[in-house]
Amino acid sequence: MEYVLILIAAVFVNNIVLSQFLGICPFLGVSNKVSTSVGMSGAVLFVMTIATLVTYLLYNFILVPMGLDYLRTITFILVIASLVQMVEIILKKVSPALYQALGVFLPLITTNCAILGVAILALGMENASLLKAVFFAIANALGFALALVLFASIREQLELMDIPEGMKGVPINLLVAGLLSLAFLGFTGLA
Repeated sequence: MEYVLILIAAVFVNNIVLSQFLGICPFLGVSNKVSTSVGMSGAVLFVMTIATLVTYLLYNFILVPMGLDYLRTITFILVIASLVQMVEIILKKVSPALYQALGVFLPLITTNCAILGVAILALGMENASLLKAVFFAIANALGFALALVLFASIREQLELMDIPEGMKGVPINLLVAGLLSLAFLGFTGLA
């Protein structure tokens, strides 16, 4: 039951993008097409899960025992940057089309504060175990994916609509993002 609550809280109640406002850059930048947002969601899922796993182990078994827990943030950033490079190399070999579609946004995962934020938040969970931290990361990545795909779907529909000239582009995108955030606010108190 505890894992179900973590899932519901991470995906709906405390959505990393729409409630905590982490990962806004890829949320606004990669959400032009659903296909691109699905690819970005997969990359974020992989990096967020592996980064949380590795950072949890590093923090609890190396940094804390050695009294170096003040190096947490810089260590986490280095781990995340390394993992993104690994994902970039794998995507280039496995799926060149997805690699081309993501283009410049794949290196942006390195500076995606959602990944760093989840790695840090996973350490602060009550009774945090490795399994719970990894599940928390997966649940937050699913919440990120939900927000990204929803936003991309709406943006694709907006391309077909007659929007006043002053609202085209960034203004309508920010308005829709705000409305999505308000919609997710309705889940407050659910978990």
